[in-house]
Amino acid sequence: MTHWLGGVLDLLMFLALCAGILSGFPVVFILTGSAILFGALGWLMGVFSPALLGALAPRIFGIMTSEVLIAIPLFVFMGMMLERSKIAEDLLETMGRLFGGVRGGLAVSVSVVGALLAASTGIVGATVVTMGLMALPAMLRNRYDTGFACGTICAAGTLGQIIPPSTVMVILGEIISAAYQQAQLAQGKFSITTVSVGQLFAGSLIPGLLLVGLYIAYQLAAAWLRPELAPPLPPDARGTVERGALLAALAPPIVLIVSVLGSILGGIATPTEAAAVGAAGALLLAARRLSASRWPSLLAVLSAVALVALASSFDLRLGRAAPTATERLAILAALAASAGLAVSLAHAVWLSLRAGVLATVARSTLTITAMIFAMLIGATVFALVFRGLGGDDMVHAALSALPGGVTGALAAVMAVVFALGFFLDFVEIAIIVIPIVGPIILQMDVDPIWFGVLIAVNLQTSFLTPPFGFALFYLRGVAPAEVRTAQIYRGIVPFVALQLLGLALTALHPPLATWLPRALFGR
Repeated sequence: MTHWLGGVLDLLMFLALCAGILSGFPVVFILTGSAILFGALGWLMGVFSPALLGALAPRIFGIMTSEVLIAIPLFVFMGMMLERSKIAEDLLETMGRLFGGVRGGLAVSVSVVGALLAASTGIVGATVVTMGLMALPAMLRNRYDTGFACGTICAAGTLGQIIPPSTVMVILGEIISAAYQQAQLAQGKFSITTVSVGQLFAGSLIPGLLLVGLYIAYQLAAAWLRPELAPPLPPDARGTVERGALLAALAPPIVLIVSVLGSILGGIATPTEAAAVGAAGALLLAARRLSASRWPSLLAVLSAVALVALASSFDLRLGRAAPTATERLAILAALAASAGLAVSLAHAVWLSLRAGVLATVARSTLTITAMIFAMLIGATVFALVFRGLGGDDMVHAALSALPGGVTGALAAVMAVVFALGFFLDFVEIAIIVIPIVGPIILQMDVDPIWFGVLIAVNLQTSFLTPPFGFALFYLRGVAPAEVRTAQIYRGIVPFVALQLLGLALTALHPPLATWLPRALFGR
């Protein structure tokens, strides 16, 4: 009788969660509210022990003190500040002139810029809005098909979720690492292997670039087969691209990509340390737009290069017993370079404060970060109660009963994630679904990095699938009045298909996600 009641309550709890989500009520309140309600019902019926909630405080403390999750506000700050630095505007203008003479050239330039912005900011909303304001009017003015133009911009904006550094990969890294540890303990393994965010970054890089290639191939093929879809720009609209202008547009994002992503993949810095470097770099780039003076940027670059060179050549640790005279000079030079970098950052902070930019960016960062962490805490409460009611056993039995073994279970999880993308955003899906199904899937000896990358590619479609695709809302908010919502929805259909094709290719050929992490990190 008790087992039967527990089975009913865990199923009802999951159904109540789905119904609450469809009601439009904030997800964080639905998660915690349903957990409290069904936990109380289970306690009254004798199928749930409140003692299980004793693990809640340590878990919340672990979330709030996690060094990995500190990267989330830093990456969000970096993306918001880069939006103010106008990097996207320079890139779009330059790439538009570079590719404008080709059929579909403007669409290709949007995809290239989307990939560069994804690797330097990772913020979907900022990318879609910026390109919607700049690229969409230019594409419509040059007789591009409205749906094709809208789909191109929305799809390019979503690349920030799969091309690292990415906020969703940081969240997934923490969740999948916990799920993988649970799976190993359930298998009787006590020598635990962990999964790092850096490994997931490395695993998602090739599938992300694969998606960029699929987008560009489709754009060029569609424009070639249907010239009226995306005609080339007339010569007077193209102009010429000088080498200096191209270098000036490409240098800032490339330097930032190398500083942030290169340091993570090269094992030089953790994702949190690299995110701090990215936040400081974004602040310096924004300051370049707020002042005509170039000395702070030059001083920052020279100081950073000097620090890297000194750290790679000398032992700069302080407090050692007997450093050599050369090492003393190197330490003094490193202190001078650090002072130069501090002066540049202080100047950038002062400029952004005076212009009102820093306050706006800090407020946006605080809002987004609070939303993410609130949902992490709510999902922790839900997961504890759901497991206490026997939900893990129910999910395990359901996945094990599917035909096809591991392949069938994995396909079912991917189908559920894709379907939830019509109603939830990526954070909600990752926080709700992965803690429930992750440990069970990973007990089936599925590679955790491959699984994480598959989830990330799948989550990307949630930005494009109506009715709640956030990229569609972002573009609708800035698109001209003559662009109809139906045209936006029509335009994203081929790109959703391309994302599913990318997901299928990664699923059928796991080395796309596992080769680079093994080459860089030995797994």
